[in-house]
Amino acid sequence: MYIRELATLIAVADQGSFLKAAKELYITPASVMNQINKLEGIVGVKLIERTNQGAKLTAAGRSIYQDAKQMIEFSNTAIEKARQFSAAEQNVIRVGTSILRPCKRLIDLWAEIDDGSQPFQIRIVPFDDDPNSLNAVMSSLGNQIDCFVGPCDSIEWQAQHNILLLDYIPCRIALPRKHHLAKKNHLVWSDLEGEIFMLIQRGDSPVLNQMRDDILKNHPNIKIKDAQNKYDASIFNECDQANCLMETLDIWTDVHPSLVTLPMEWEYKIPYGIVYAKSPSQAVQDFIAVVQKSILI
Repeated sequence: MYIRELATLIAVADQGSFLKAAKELYITPASVMNQINKLEGIVGVKLIERTNQGAKLTAAGRSIYQDAKQMIEFSNTAIEKARQFSAAEQNVIRVGTSILRPCKRLIDLWAEIDDGSQPFQIRIVPFDDDPNSLNAVMSSLGNQIDCFVGPCDSIEWQAQHNILLLDYIPCRIALPRKHHLAKKNHLVWSDLEGEIFMLIQRGDSPVLNQMRDDILKNHPNIKIKDAQNKYDASIFNECDQANCLMETLDIWTDVHPSLVTLPMEWEYKIPYGIVYAKSPSQAVQDFIAVVQKSILI
């Protein structure tokens, strides 16, 4: 409902350069420059001063910048309000899906539940797994996405959102196909001696905190390499490039074609379930109740 060039102007102003704005917007610097040129052509005045030190707004640019922020916020609010009215009228359940949090498990479960008499419509909404995108999804559950399925061992998530537990899934080990352990059918602790093992940094996951303590106490020759506190595709790339091992789950077996996933001789399991808003809509409450009843039968 607003021209994308306005968002680009805001990014350039906030970042202070075309290059940094391009990285934030996931487009090329040339595309950023073309959009700013187009916007200046539409408005008929210069909005950005290009200097050796970067880019800064002109007086006209500052005026557009303030109004553009309000326009975008108002536009997004209007769109979301319309979507909420539509979802309420149609009992649409917007299920998020991503590479690391695929919705297939829930969709398959719903196919078993719904004999055609259920009033809900499932709408699949893709999202990204990078930390910024995932944080945006978590902070706005119930707006564009009603729920998603995935590992839910996070203390923060459990405190701030509702979770319907579906299962406990075993922790596995991923490693590059070129690694000397990759030909094994399964791994035991002695296989990991002297190896570099990527593990989420201590903090939000009780299960992985316990795994870390176990390694530090009982297997000190395993070299722990801290990963960021939430997995995304970059972690799997790093595992491959560093030719090391990493903690993973069965549901991520096919995430990276250069990695193999092996079972490990341990009892660590991660809770897996449906994550949804603390104060969900009535439609979502009813949907969750139906799913919960089916898994208790």
